[in-house]
Amino acid sequence: MGQNNVFEPGWEVPNDGWYVEIGEHPDSRNLHHPNRVYLKKGDSFPHTRNRNRKWTRDNNRHS
Repeated sequence: MGQNNVFEPGWEVPNDGWYVEIGEHPDSRNLHHPNRVYLKKGDSFPHTRNRNRKWTRDNNRHS
């Protein structure tokens, strides 16, 4: 079974890395100025700027 790639605020972070907000619709990854955070495994995902947003791993971040 595959690992979840969309996370709710308050859920436990599965892996160290950069995470970015996405919209409620799966095709809405192109938000203007989405919130990006670096989180460590075991942290909790923070609140998003909009209650309809979720978190996903930011695979485009290289730092």
